[in-house]
Amino acid sequence: MSLSRRQVAVAAVAAVPLAFSASGAAQAASRRSRTLYIAGDSTAAQKYADAAPETGWGMALPFFLREGLSVANHAVNGRSSKSFVDEGRLDVILSAIRPGDFLLVQFAHNDEKAEDPTRYTEPWSTYQQYLRTYLDGARARGARPVLATSVERRRFDTAGKALPTHGEYPAAMRALAAEERVALLDVQALSLALWQRLGVEETKKYFNWTATEQDNTHFNPPGAIAVARLVGQELLKARVLGPRDVRRLDAAIPESWITWPEAAS
Repeated sequence: MSLSRRQVAVAAVAAVPLAFSASGAAQAASRRSRTLYIAGDSTAAQKYADAAPETGWGMALPFFLREGLSVANHAVNGRSSKSFVDEGRLDVILSAIRPGDFLLVQFAHNDEKAEDPTRYTEPWSTYQQYLRTYLDGARARGARPVLATSVERRRFDTAGKALPTHGEYPAAMRALAAEERVALLDVQALSLALWQRLGVEETKKYFNWTATEQDNTHFNPPGAIAVARLVGQELLKARVLGPRDVRRLDAAIPESWITWPEAAS
């Protein structure tokens, strides 16, 4: 649902930072807990009881992070890099984000939908333009932007080869990250390799396959945990986070830790 103009205006006012020196900002950030904000789509989003066992990887990511680093998951079903901005959802994040925080951005699943002008972006033009809006917004507030290529769907050819499904979007994001010197988490490449290792049948245990649904895009708890582990590995590899920020990434995470709250009324 789109935010009202009043909500966007209030968020914009709240986003105006107080004037203080860069050293003061760094000291303030070190004295408080940091937050990792997620802007993304349904593959990362918080799911509620009526959607269980569907699970976004953003629901599992906190299990891999240590105390003092929290996750604010703003990912929403069906959004693209464009519609997330147009609905004022980025403004809400920017009204809350602070120096020392992180903004992790993952979009492409819905940017690809050329039949829907409210969501579609072209990889090498409007997609990169919208992504720059996230980068500029985070940087202006002293936060660190991080780009993540979209996690892959479950798709195999007749020979059992895992197939990429995101077209030019991952390449466009990689190029933008290099140009802007922004940390890149290559979740698309890593997840494609993971699905290949698991194979056609085993991957069904990671996606939202139920007695009534065969969903090759969204995850169940094991899939969300596996993708969150990839994200954690990439956050360390890219030196976005340090060893003190992350728990053992090879540790088993019980599926019972995943919960689906009732949707807010």
